[in-house]
Amino acid sequence: MRWDVLLVIAGASLVTLVPRVLPLSLLSRVELPEWSMRWLRHIPVAVMAALLAQALFVPDGSLEFRPNNLLAAIPAFAAAFFTRSLLLAVVVGIGTMFLLMQLG
Repeated sequence: MRWDVLLVIAGASLVTLVPRVLPLSLLSRVELPEWSMRWLRHIPVAVMAALLAQALFVPDGSLEFRPNNLLAAIPAFAAAFFTRSLLLAVVVGIGTMFLLMQLG
C-alpha cells in the first residue's frame, strides 16, 4: 500500500471527524437553555430543505426547472412524511426517477 494515499485518507478522516466530535463532546457537558434547544431542532429541517431546493431547481449550477425531478420528489416526500424512513424515501425517489426516465 502507498503511504501517501494512507496519509491522505487519515487526514481527510481527521478533518471530517473533528468538527463533528468536538462540538458534541463540549456541548454534552453543558446544559443549553430551552430557547437554544428549540432553535437547534429546526436545523436538520432547514439543511434538508436547502439541499432539496438546490437539487430540484439548481442541478447544474443555474436555475432551471426539470419536471422529472419534481415528479420524483413528490412520492419520495410522501414516503418520508408518512413512514419517517430515510431509506424508504431514498428508494422511492430513486425508483420513481428510474420509472420516469424509462417512460420518457
